[in-house]
Amino acid sequence: MPEARSPRRRAIDATDIARLAVFVAIIAALGLPGSFSVLGAVPITAQTFGVMLAGAVLGPRLSALAVVVLLALVAVGLPLLAGGRGGVGVFVGPSAGYLAGWVAGAFVTGWIVHASARKPAVWRTALATVVGGIVVVYAFGIPVQSLVTRLSLGDTVLTSLVFLPGDLVKAVLATLTVTTLLRAYPRAFRRTWLPPRRDGVAAAEAPDLDPTR
Repeated sequence: MPEARSPRRRAIDATDIARLAVFVAIIAALGLPGSFSVLGAVPITAQTFGVMLAGAVLGPRLSALAVVVLLALVAVGLPLLAGGRGGVGVFVGPSAGYLAGWVAGAFVTGWIVHASARKPAVWRTALATVVGGIVVVYAFGIPVQSLVTRLSLGDTVLTSLVFLPGDLVKAVLATLTVTTLLRAYPRAFRRTWLPPRRDGVAAAEAPDLDPTR
């Protein structure tokens, strides 16, 4: 039985910086259509879709860093959030927890997609986008929204259910996009995957396994 190897953590290089910059731009661009609010103070935007994509493609470490860079640019005043919002004020408003949840959500999405040495199946990508892009983001966002708006936690949960249908659509679209990218341009993920497991057949070990990016 071959000995399992520990994943190698490599330094971020120029290619990773370029990939990071692309996803910062994608998430920012997804805010250009604007936002709207329904029954609450937190806007509904398309930017969580970009966070899901970043996690799945870049992996946990690099995707979380991409979101941190985006939020740092927002903090210095660039209007990169949906509706042209920017500045430190957004980090003390009702949506502050959701912004922090983007960082954690990108990391968890990337961790689930990249945790296995095998090429992610559709179900694993879908699980990653739902857990990282929805559950984790809500886990950060709802308590902070409740605290800032002084609405009870239960009422805030009920109010936040308005986000769920749209977020599930984003998760489906992200899953389809990542699955297509895996087939059409696997180099975008910058790692080598083992083929999906076949019944009773063990695949050979891949030369480069790095789920920690």
